[in-house]
Amino acid sequence: MATLKPFKAVRPLPEKAKAIASHPYDVMDSDEAVIEVKKNPLSFLHVEKPEVDLPEGTDLYDPAVYAKAKENLYKYITDGHMFQDDKRMFYIYRQTMDGRGQYGLVGLSSIDEYYDGTILKHEYTRADKEADRIRHVDTCNAHPSPVFFTYRHQEVIDETVEKVVKNTKPVYDFVADDGIGHTLWLMDDENDIATIEGAFAKLTNLYVADGHHRTASGARVGMMRREQFPDYKGDEEFNYTMAVIFPDNQLKIFDYNRVVIDLNGNTTEEFFQKVGEKWDIAEVPAGQDFAPSRMHQVSMYIEGKWYFISPKKGTWNEDDVVDNLDVAILQNNLLQPILGIDDPRTCNRIDFVGGIRGLGELVNRVDSGREKVAFAMYATSMDQLLGVADAGRIMPPKSTWFEPKLRSGLFIHLLDD
Repeated sequence: MATLKPFKAVRPLPEKAKAIASHPYDVMDSDEAVIEVKKNPLSFLHVEKPEVDLPEGTDLYDPAVYAKAKENLYKYITDGHMFQDDKRMFYIYRQTMDGRGQYGLVGLSSIDEYYDGTILKHEYTRADKEADRIRHVDTCNAHPSPVFFTYRHQEVIDETVEKVVKNTKPVYDFVADDGIGHTLWLMDDENDIATIEGAFAKLTNLYVADGHHRTASGARVGMMRREQFPDYKGDEEFNYTMAVIFPDNQLKIFDYNRVVIDLNGNTTEEFFQKVGEKWDIAEVPAGQDFAPSRMHQVSMYIEGKWYFISPKKGTWNEDDVVDNLDVAILQNNLLQPILGIDDPRTCNRIDFVGGIRGLGELVNRVDSGREKVAFAMYATSMDQLLGVADAGRIMPPKSTWFEPKLRSGLFIHLLDD
């Protein structure tokens, strides 16, 4: 049984929504955030990246950073830019990219279901990143930005969402500067709300698609509040985290590519010789599309040329849901044994490039001399992601890149409402 619960969101006035909506905290660095808030003074980056309002050089984990986030959050309300709905409801959040729309439901998920395994994960989290988000949520006394969940699509949910979209006018509908469309509808009819709650209650699992650190920190803050209030009843706001949850058949995972700065002491000839022991190698003819076109095909760029490399039979376990992932095959049969990338999460000789930036970015980085070799991956599928999570397993780091990213600042969940 899974929970999705309506709530009373704090959200922007309709005429302020586009200006306030911002990228999440982990999409841009502090310098980029400073530039953005100068261009757009209302940007929610004042909460997501509050260091923009503190002296240059302030430690990102200084208590003043979290205090400034809280101050900025509530200033949106006191200055009249944001308000809180007076009725619990669900919100339908559509994102449109390249003509493709995905419709998510904004609601609350139970922290108990994060701990009991109802909400399944596919990535490890880092303690330092969790600690940062815990302090941010705890100090703000709110979930300023949502986590990104998915579920196996259900017809009754699709039909209810479609009915509301068709018969009601959106409260927000704008295209951000990056070309992504953002539209929000209110689902405030009690019958529709009951239908959605009942449909989710029949689901065995929900899945974290993106935002594992925010999910973990939201759950942890809830447990901290329970320790502070041992007489809690279970229906308090801190027992829940805010999520946008999309059906699996509407989501698209992009490729997540790799670049390595050197050949680990190998000459180019030695590198190709070692790769050829476990991989079939074919140079891509000039003018031919060099993007991988299927599972178990990787495109490799080195010294101005593209190659298709495919793992030879018997070099991986095809029956294992993790070993069968292309990112795992590349790690286990090339990055680790040949290039010495033992732990891609901590090794400083490897970097990762989201597929949204295009394969031209890989060419530029190798041709500039910044890196020596690049690997373009065939994107992990939603079925693979769900299969790994269902098996209770963990994907290798940087296996999935979701686009479009959720915008922050369009809906906020207060922990003491």
